[in-house]
Amino acid sequence: MAARIEDYALIGDCETAALVDNRGTIDWLCWPDFSSEACFAALLGNKENGFWSICPADGDWTTTRRYRDHTLILETTFRHSAGVVKIIDFMPIRERFSDVVRIIEGVEGSVPMQMDLRLRFDYGRTVPWVTRISDGVRAVAGPNLAILHASVPVRGENLTTVADFTVTPGTRV
Repeated sequence: MAARIEDYALIGDCETAALVDNRGTIDWLCWPDFSSEACFAALLGNKENGFWSICPADGDWTTTRRYRDHTLILETTFRHSAGVVKIIDFMPIRERFSDVVRIIEGVEGSVPMQMDLRLRFDYGRTVPWVTRISDGVRAVAGPNLAILHASVPVRGENLTTVADFTVTPGTRV
């Protein structure tokens, strides 16, 4: 189920934008521009319509969020019993291609994290063909293409790209 509308923050590159909820999930993104069909559309349907989640792997946590001054760079801080983790989300002004950048930074303790990426093109109607590349995956469906570059190992499970990793103080993933 999608979050309440007031729980979303916006990141964008002046040509498109994504909505990030307060649990670290992108539930909406039309890509590569505002007039494109969404590849993350859980906001309108459910998780089957596409999303990208990064959060602590287990247990309860609380979050706080803020934008860096005068930017659309969003910082979400997770406070977990095992420690504190910050996710920095932004979309740089594009040169040739549009990018969504998600940096996970360890602040305190040792926090196990999980990532779930479910790309679904055409507002969730099209499941892409996903292949492994040296540092992530490539997802293709007709004219649509998305590439995930990751600094942690990723794998496929149930038509979703997932990763499990741990962050410690000073670690950036």
